[in-house]
Amino acid sequence: MILTNLRKATTALVPQTLATSQMLKSTLAKSSTHSFKLQHNRVYSTRSTVIQLLNNIGSKREVEQYLNYFTSVSQQQFAVIKVGGAIITQQLPELASCLAFLYHVGLYPIVLHGTGPQINELLEAEGVEPDYSDGIRITDEKTMSVVRKCFLEQNLKLVTALEKMGVHARPITAGVFGAEYLDKEKYKLVGNVTSVNKAPVEASIAAGALPILTSLAETPSGQILNVNADVAAGELARVFEPLKIVYLNEKGGIINGNTGEKVSVINLDEEYEDLMKESWVKYGTKLKIKEIKELLMHLPRSSSVAIIDVNDLQKELFTDSGAGTLIRRGYKLITRSSLGEFQQPDLLRNALNRDQDISSGKTSVASYLKKLESENFKAYGDEPLEVLAIILEDEATSVPKVDRFLASKTGWLNNVTDNIFTSIKKDFPALQWVVREDDPNTAWYFSKSEGSYAKNGHILFWYGLKSADAVSELIASFAQKVSLVKPAESKVFKSSQQARSFSTARRFYSTNPNPPIKEGKNHQKSKVALIGARGYTGQNLIAMIDKHPYLELSHVSSRELQGQKLQGYNKADIVYSNLQIEDIKKLEIDGKVDVWVMALPNGVCKPFVDAIDSVKNGKSKIIDLSADYRFDTTGEWVYGLPELNDRTKIASATKISNPGCYATAAQVAIKPLTEYISGTPSIFGVSGYSGAGTKPSIKNDPVFLSDNLIPYSLTDHVHEKEISSQLGVEVAFMPHVAQWFQGITHTISIPLNKKLTSRDIRNIYQERYSGEQLITISGEAPLVKDISGKHGVVVGAFAVNSKQDRVVIVATIDNLLKGASTQCLQNINLAMNYDEYAGIPDDLVIRG
Repeated sequence: MILTNLRKATTALVPQTLATSQMLKSTLAKSSTHSFKLQHNRVYSTRSTVIQLLNNIGSKREVEQYLNYFTSVSQQQFAVIKVGGAIITQQLPELASCLAFLYHVGLYPIVLHGTGPQINELLEAEGVEPDYSDGIRITDEKTMSVVRKCFLEQNLKLVTALEKMGVHARPITAGVFGAEYLDKEKYKLVGNVTSVNKAPVEASIAAGALPILTSLAETPSGQILNVNADVAAGELARVFEPLKIVYLNEKGGIINGNTGEKVSVINLDEEYEDLMKESWVKYGTKLKIKEIKELLMHLPRSSSVAIIDVNDLQKELFTDSGAGTLIRRGYKLITRSSLGEFQQPDLLRNALNRDQDISSGKTSVASYLKKLESENFKAYGDEPLEVLAIILEDEATSVPKVDRFLASKTGWLNNVTDNIFTSIKKDFPALQWVVREDDPNTAWYFSKSEGSYAKNGHILFWYGLKSADAVSELIASFAQKVSLVKPAESKVFKSSQQARSFSTARRFYSTNPNPPIKEGKNHQKSKVALIGARGYTGQNLIAMIDKHPYLELSHVSSRELQGQKLQGYNKADIVYSNLQIEDIKKLEIDGKVDVWVMALPNGVCKPFVDAIDSVKNGKSKIIDLSADYRFDTTGEWVYGLPELNDRTKIASATKISNPGCYATAAQVAIKPLTEYISGTPSIFGVSGYSGAGTKPSIKNDPVFLSDNLIPYSLTDHVHEKEISSQLGVEVAFMPHVAQWFQGITHTISIPLNKKLTSRDIRNIYQERYSGEQLITISGEAPLVKDISGKHGVVVGAFAVNSKQDRVVIVATIDNLLKGASTQCLQNINLAMNYDEYAGIPDDLVIRG
């Protein structure tokens, strides 16, 4: 049954790439034919593998590119992965799962692990102080006995974990590394690798088993010597010359000892000498960087080493964005402001030939160069111009624009594009660029932008714009260039401080048993910490807190944006941090945060909540925007939909689960009729693609969505369960994604147990929601374009069939506002005893 469902999921979710489909079929085939005794573990492993694949692939282009790349060589040349000893102790399930992922898609990395922390623990237990010199462990006979024991134990532990997940793995604890003494007097039983025997590794892969190696070496006479695992991994890479060299460690990269931040990229040709002089580069870090440099000097210049967290392995291997610290020889970056500064004109011409207009014959290199002679431009590139970017001033908007961004396949694969873009961003605090919708690198451009707008086959991207007016001006200029038709007014960027218009329909006496709390007693400032601030919801909440009379941001945490300045917030200068569990616990102990907002993906926030809970005298409130606690049965969490739930309970709660966007609109649209429902209401929901988040996928790909509608998760969707559990009525929910950016529409068919007219039903709704600022009742069917950018729910249509036993209701909601951030702010206001609508514009328009 699981395999059948997986096949269905595979067909539905990844039809866009044949390579991915074949890979998943291969996974399923292996699951069907392997005859392991641990059937449950095997099936669970396969299912986990497929889910990881679907969650980590960035785009069609990336999948096809990297699969072709990895399968272009023999299996033993795919990757060498060095695993830090702490990973086996602390993250063994994650490590085994990641390696199982690769195994089940037919990739066989050579895995070599260390065991440093385990050795230190055993030595200290025996009263022996670990001794190092220049980052190398001094290994006497007593230490060697512990080293050998630890290596064998950890190797067996990893192999066993893999076998339990249906992965055929082979322990290789000897016979690979030949060595001589590094310095017998100084280091004792420490080896200098003199040879690598490939045969055991090749035999393991040929037999369909992952080779799991230790870094123990042997002299010609059979003496076992200890070799630093980083050094051993480097020697393996020299012999096999793999496409990828990955070091997994518990820090997820190299940490700058002065700033505490993760080093993203190290270009050795440009940075090595200065880097080795840094005070924090010492001991194991210094040895690691030195060994990696010596390794890369013997490999093709395109080779690189990635030092990452185990959870980022798929991201590093299968996406352009990568993870952790990337170390490469690289080239020095160049900047030019005139054509005469290019010392090799042929390289410039070759780079320009990558431009689509030039390669298609629409224009020529000479014509473009002549144009540049009269422009005030700045060009960025690497020395061989594998990547070339040209920035021009834009007189129409005063926002500099990327006139050309041209990268070779090598430039993309080796992340030179990231390096160039980082250099550009240092010089240009605001920037715009336009890309064709069919550009295969669209997902990468999305990742570099803060906003986008698509029209007539082109996408406008930008970052660094300080106001909505600047965005509107940019969009208007772009629309004028790509079309003769005047662009429609954007409701998303229109000022939200507009007057509310009311219909002339008579008002009804309120039957609302749960009226809004409009007079808050608290007028003190409160500090809000936002965990997971990168997504659309986080950005909207930041903008609303910026205008809130009492709320202030104290921290915004985002791993991907760590170290960058928070844009769109004017109350204080705040820099994105990457708060860890201990950081959160300390902030709670010190009382630095009044409200924690968890804007994280489903299944992620529990460790953060547990850290806050562990502080006995903590006084903060928690709002969780994910689905993790919407089905809580412990009584610790209150479901935060103020219009339908007891507001006094929300106000007194310390933990509030924010409802889902689809679920909010559906519940508001169905709740007043629950006593009249005779069967199962059917909900046909359609969301704009912002609902699919910022991680690139077919569900937020404007090209794939153009003239398209994507159905997904048509049964048992988490919102179907949420709506049913909260209403006490089983519903059928069918979600879809459309080509607009934000806004949701529901068309809901409700069977009735009593004959009711359209007027009867509309009266029920007007009476039930009288006094609710964020709910509007309309006689007409509401439209998405009228709700986009607005802070509430509009319910209307109330179309009753001729038998008067079924009504169809239409509800609209902005998924980023009342569907997420606005509702979150409502819950914060209630929890902190403010006016419920403080900081929330009264901007709904009632259409009579």
